[in-house]
Amino acid sequence: MADLLAKFDSLIAERAALNATGLPDPFRVVMEKVVSPTEAIINGKHTILVGTYNYMGLTFHPEVVKAGQDALAEFGSGTTGSRVLNGTYAGHKALEQTLADFYGTQHAMVFSTGYQANLGMCSTLVGKGDYIVIDADSHASIYDGCMLGNADVVRFKHNSPEDLDKRLRRLPKEAGKLVVLEGVYSMLGDIARMKELVAVAKAHDATILDDEAHSMGFFGEKGRGVVEAAGVEDQVDFVVGTFSKSVGTIGGFVVSNHPKFDILRVVCRPYVFTASLPPSVVATARKAIELIAAQADRRKQLMDNSRALHTGLKEAGFQLGTKEAESAIIAVICPDQDTTVKLWATLLANGVYVNMARPPATPHGLYLIRMSLCAEHKPEQVKTIVERFAAAAGAAGYPLHQEFVNVPLTAA
Repeated sequence: MADLLAKFDSLIAERAALNATGLPDPFRVVMEKVVSPTEAIINGKHTILVGTYNYMGLTFHPEVVKAGQDALAEFGSGTTGSRVLNGTYAGHKALEQTLADFYGTQHAMVFSTGYQANLGMCSTLVGKGDYIVIDADSHASIYDGCMLGNADVVRFKHNSPEDLDKRLRRLPKEAGKLVVLEGVYSMLGDIARMKELVAVAKAHDATILDDEAHSMGFFGEKGRGVVEAAGVEDQVDFVVGTFSKSVGTIGGFVVSNHPKFDILRVVCRPYVFTASLPPSVVATARKAIELIAAQADRRKQLMDNSRALHTGLKEAGFQLGTKEAESAIIAVICPDQDTTVKLWATLLANGVYVNMARPPATPHGLYLIRMSLCAEHKPEQVKTIVERFAAAAGAAGYPLHQEFVNVPLTAA
C-alpha cells in the first residue's frame, strides 16, 4: 500500500532536525494562561504577546465578554446546523445588519471563518470560462478558493498596477473577470496601492473583490479598511473580512451592494455546507464591531505603537519588510532558517512571543519574524520588545545593520 504521507518526508526530516537542536517548535506553542490582549503565560513565563493579530485589543473588553456570556446563557453553546437549515438565529441576522450599517452597504453575509469567506467568494463568483486575477502574494485562502473554483487563474506581480493592466489586456474582453485585492498583505505588512489597482481593474470592466482582513478597524475614517482610506469604496463590488483579527473572535463576512447578492446564500458551498457560528461568538462579534465604530482613539494608539516598534527595530539595526510602518504588521527579515529559529526561540525564552514565517508561506522565499501590534500595548511594552530583540540578536547570530536580502521594499 502506498504511503500517502510520503510526499511530506522532506518536511518531516526538516522538523526532526529542528527538534534535535533542542529548540522549541515554533508551531506548537501553548498559551497556558492568557492574562490580557498583550500578555500570556507560556512555558510558565510571563510573556508579551506581539504576534496574535488582536489589533484592537477587544478580546477582554467587559462589554464584549458580557455579550458573549448573555448569548451563551440564552441560546446555548451552538446551532448544530447550517445557515440554510436551522442555523440562522436572530443574532446572526442582527450581526449582518450591524456589518451592513458599519460598511454602508445593502447586504452582508456571515461565514463561519474568514478562510471560508475567501474560499466561498473566490470559488462562487467565477466559473468555467471566467478569469480570476490575483496578486502573486495573495493569502492561502484566496489561492484555495481559486483551486475550488473552475475559473482560469491569472497572477500579477505583487502590488503592481502596471502588471495587472498587462495581464488584463491579454484576456478576452467579453469574459467574466474577477480581480482579488487585499488591503494589507499579511507577511510584510505592506499596503495595497488600492486606488491605482482599482482604477486598472475598472478600466477593464472587471469585478473587484477586496479582502480587508488586516486593515478593518483601523484604516479609514470609520475603520472600514484601506478601501475606505483610498476613497474607492463605491468602485469595489465585494469586501471580505474576518472576525479573527480586529474583532477579536472567529468568523468571516462579505458585504456588497450587488442587487443579486442574496443568491449567494444558496450557491456558495462553504456557506451552505457548514454549521453556523455559535450564538456567543455572534454576540461578541456584533458588540466588538459597535465598539470599533465608536472608538477612533484605539486606531490612533495602534498605529502609534506600530510606528514606535518599527522605528526602534530599524534603529537597532534590523532589516525590516517596509521602509516605514505601513500597517500594524512589522516583519523582521532574517538571512536563513537557522537564524530565524534561533531568534524566535531566544525571544520566547526572554518573554516575547512573535511569529516565525518561512517558505513556502512567505513571498520571495523570505524567512521572517513577524509581529502584529495591539492597541492595548503600552509604550513601555514596545520599548521592552525592542530591547529584547536587540539582546536576542547576538545570541541568534543575527547580522545587525546589514541589508543581506534584496527585497523590493515599499514606501509608506
